[in-house]
Amino acid sequence: MPNTTIAPSNSDGRVDPALVPQKTLSNGAVMPAMGMGTFGSDSVPPEKVADAVKVGLSLGWRHFDCAAVYGNETVIGHALAQGIQGGVRRQDLWITSKLWNDNHGQDRVEAACEKSLRELRLDYLDLYLVHWPFPNHHGPGVGVDSRDPHARPYVHDNFMKTWRAMERLVTRGLVRSIGTSNMTIPKLTLLLRDAQIRPVVNEMELHPHFQQPELFRFVVDNQIQPVAYSPLGSPARPERDRSASDTADLDDPVILDIAAQHRCHPAAVCLKWALQRGQVPIPFSVNPKNLAANLQAAVTEPLTASEMLAIEKSDRNCRLIKGQVFLWNGAKSWEDLWDLDGEIAL
Repeated sequence: MPNTTIAPSNSDGRVDPALVPQKTLSNGAVMPAMGMGTFGSDSVPPEKVADAVKVGLSLGWRHFDCAAVYGNETVIGHALAQGIQGGVRRQDLWITSKLWNDNHGQDRVEAACEKSLRELRLDYLDLYLVHWPFPNHHGPGVGVDSRDPHARPYVHDNFMKTWRAMERLVTRGLVRSIGTSNMTIPKLTLLLRDAQIRPVVNEMELHPHFQQPELFRFVVDNQIQPVAYSPLGSPARPERDRSASDTADLDDPVILDIAAQHRCHPAAVCLKWALQRGQVPIPFSVNPKNLAANLQAAVTEPLTASEMLAIEKSDRNCRLIKGQVFLWNGAKSWEDLWDLDGEIAL
């Protein structure tokens, strides 16, 4: 990804991690405001993702977004260990992992977290998320029509059993912070009512063509940091997450025009917009040039107020990760996962 904007980096493209903006979460933890995703979209081998983590560490990346279901935490753990042995301080890293759907429930959370810790070769996680609010499992690489025969809708009492176990991870010192992913306003409202330890983060799909303004404002107003997955519109997403109505952020005329003005790739514009809006983007790449350019987007010339407004107006409400594989018997369509009418679908 070419980027001709002059960045405060070394000639090899490295960015001083101290120059990357930081976000202070509601519990006082400090998170780098740009993270490196590690989901290979079911197509990038784990070893290639681990190599990208090594390159990322050398370029100045310090925030890595992982998950058990990605199937690559063991090799990423080797990469992180090498980085720490090479002089990267553990306290300067921010490592996130996520609880997968087959480990919901008060009796499974602790073992799942400990497994991720072993594979990542860490004594603690900076952040642990409930990956999806449903205990509806699917295997890697399944088609869009795949269904878990035991799938069921969101049941708040059951989710709270999982959340209480998440809270115990904090009290045990296994994780520093806990949060959610793919939650909606109705579900978060119930969680905020009942949680003893509130979520500090909600990871959610956010990019210029899917800005989720209502949910974004809700989480910000409730001191929950929005973390943006698919911040570039996920051009390499799995086939099951593609539909004919999808639009491409990187081809948007507004994004292209702003990129030309800044002499940078359209991806850099999407990342600058995300950072300036207040969300933490977690782009994925295994290309060293892209990894360098993505991080440089955090420290180079910002967008103007008029450019930010133009991107705000380009929202197309185009959800790319619809989640059909999590549907239960009786659900009407993928919209039932997202409580679009303000009520939790049953």
